[in-house]
Amino acid sequence: MRKFWVAGGLGAGLMLCLLGLLVIATYTVAAGLGGAGRALGLAKGAVPAAYQPQVQKWGTLCSAITPALLAAQLYQESGWNPKAQSAAAAQGLAQFIPGTWQTHGVDGNGDGRKDVWDPQDAIASAASYDCELARYVKGASGDATRNMLAAYNAGAYRVIQYNGVPPYRETQNYVKTITTLAKSFEAQTGPVAPSRQAAGAIYFAQGRLGTRYLWGGTGTAAQGGRFDCSGLTQAAYQSVGIELPRVANDQWNAGPHPKRDELLPGDLVFFANNLNDPRSIHHVGIYVGGGYMINAPYTGAVIRFDKIDSPDYIGATRVTSDGAKALPGTNAA
Repeated sequence: MRKFWVAGGLGAGLMLCLLGLLVIATYTVAAGLGGAGRALGLAKGAVPAAYQPQVQKWGTLCSAITPALLAAQLYQESGWNPKAQSAAAAQGLAQFIPGTWQTHGVDGNGDGRKDVWDPQDAIASAASYDCELARYVKGASGDATRNMLAAYNAGAYRVIQYNGVPPYRETQNYVKTITTLAKSFEAQTGPVAPSRQAAGAIYFAQGRLGTRYLWGGTGTAAQGGRFDCSGLTQAAYQSVGIELPRVANDQWNAGPHPKRDELLPGDLVFFANNLNDPRSIHHVGIYVGGGYMINAPYTGAVIRFDKIDSPDYIGATRVTSDGAKALPGTNAA
């Protein structure tokens, strides 16, 4: 059975030795490397191609926002679903309630209408509303972006009252969530800080090598400890205390996106049907170095090492605890 564990002709013993060195290297790098570099613009493929020009344009409307921050808000609000509607009647890509849209909606595409369901109008309106809030609270102490986000959540009056982000847990969590999530949309201009949990995630995945793939598998006893691709990555990071979403394309925003030549062991590597749309991600694995990943590939195969370089490789994510907590549907702490 071991001969099936490694694709591309590598011996399993050699690969496991290499893996051991890479795990050690991950801990070493994590201990010594500094923080991320300053980001400019949007990471390649981070925003669906249909929306990227508008997010890039309107994300520079004022100094309190950036394209990445605007993208984080839109993703948090609707998951890029232009037809989203909440139980509270929030509508569209930016989830405006009717009353707020009536007073703050703008005609983003110049067609003479303000349509909450039109993504171009919604993106422009979200940016315009952010900047309007930033102007309201510009006299408050502290960071202008954090104050703007706090005003979005708690109201401008509360920010002015407390001369900054008010001491409400919900508001403080919202500010942290959006600023953290923004990192997954940023185009990095310097090294991305490594994950200190990466080696543990690799160790977990290594222990499942040779296990048969199961579509929908999350490793439960009833499933015989079997996994599909995102079930394996979810369980690997769960083993080190990081809760990832169940689906591969939802795991994409769990941290910043290192470039291909900056990958470190433990990074999640993703594959998509459309390299300009992260919503089309269909597969994920755990990078181990040397151009290889551990992954649960498909029905009939076993968890194994495979090369990551293929035409459908869209990019990677360096998972962070805060990044995972910032994802929609999780509880920020």
